[in-house]
Amino acid sequence: MSSTEETIYCYHCGRRHPSNEMRQIATKAGKKWRCIRSIEATKRDVAQRDAFGKTVTTINKSENQARIKARQNAERLLAAG
Repeated sequence: MSSTEETIYCYHCGRRHPSNEMRQIATKAGKKWRCIRSIEATKRDVAQRDAFGKTVTTINKSENQARIKARQNAERLLAAG
């Protein structure tokens, strides 16, 4: 992905994707952007959907833990200096 390519936030998986990988869908709360991958995942059987959801959850938790560690390390460096 080039730095000039537009990305859009997917409310379903919590990540940013290139605009060509996104679709706007109608929800009860209004129109929201969702990635094609997550839309296709909803068309699979229950076991496959659950597996996709668990994968997304694991990725999101891992990324959040990495952000927390980075923030804590930065705070430690600032406090020590």
